[in-house]
Amino acid sequence: MTIEVNRALGRTGVLVTPLTLGTMNFGRWQEESESTRIIRAALDAGITAVDTADVYAQGKSEEIVGKAIKGRRDDVFLATKFHGQIGDNPQHAGNSRRWILRAVEDSLHRLGTDHIDLYQAHRPDPHTDLLETLQTLNDLIKQGKIRYYGTSVFPAHQLVEAHWLAEKHGLIAPHTEQLPYSPLIRSAEREVFPVVRKYGVGVLSYGPLAAGWLSGKYRVGGEQPESARADLVPGRFDISLERNQRKLAAADALARLAEDNGLALVELAVSFALNHPAVSSVIIGPRTLEHLEAYLKAATVELGADVLDRIDEIVDPGTHFVERDTGHDTPSLQPTALRRDRTSNR
Repeated sequence: MTIEVNRALGRTGVLVTPLTLGTMNFGRWQEESESTRIIRAALDAGITAVDTADVYAQGKSEEIVGKAIKGRRDDVFLATKFHGQIGDNPQHAGNSRRWILRAVEDSLHRLGTDHIDLYQAHRPDPHTDLLETLQTLNDLIKQGKIRYYGTSVFPAHQLVEAHWLAEKHGLIAPHTEQLPYSPLIRSAEREVFPVVRKYGVGVLSYGPLAAGWLSGKYRVGGEQPESARADLVPGRFDISLERNQRKLAAADALARLAEDNGLALVELAVSFALNHPAVSSVIIGPRTLEHLEAYLKAATVELGADVLDRIDEIVDPGTHFVERDTGHDTPSLQPTALRRDRTSNR
């Protein structure tokens, strides 16, 4: 099965495939040889964009990607990210000029390339002035080390600020935003999607299966499946919690909707994400070749208006069930002291 290169990446003029290969599993939950097979199978199927990050398996994912695309580099739109801590040194993290200049050289070396097509700030950095980050990434474009730059899981107000700063200081503004989006995680529809469409920012959405909740294994009355990610975010997969029970009911309803329309749940979820006009490409994270084949098939599915309307009835547009599903802990909500009137005597 071959998919077409027919999706515009925001205002860049770059065309990408509906699916982008995400590589978070590689080097951590999948060994190198099998990871390489999956990467090459994805390229053979027509996928042109590959997304990784320096923090994935502490650089191992980038190394695997670099080896796997050797000889095919010119055909790959290669994306990676910085921000997460590398090693034990807390200085080896963040969005400062000092760290970005070190991180980009390390990523170039691990990937075995002289340039990165898309370099992304993996998360906002509350300790670094946003202008410093933008100026550094602007410089890297001028130096030819990166072609475009983007953000990941930035709230709408910071995206607006980034474009305002870029205009004020004569800088290149962010080209992309990466965020979670699925039938169970729809908060981006409320503010982020309108902002990115206004500024011509391409969206690489990830998590169409909502970290496995839409894999088909989460059903009402069934046993809770094990998740390799359960230890990463405590409580996110605990179906004894009320918010997760509501999420489980929604996942079950979506599974029944898919079945009623002759679809696999993965097909429903991926097609839903691709249907939004703000989304340029959906990042998939296959751990096996079988997963990849299912994703490739899903990219060819088109949902009718009646199915999309039913999804809206199951999960209200612009909503999510668990705050951490948005990809971050919202700073203004943590800790609770930030949500309490300090002058109150109650």
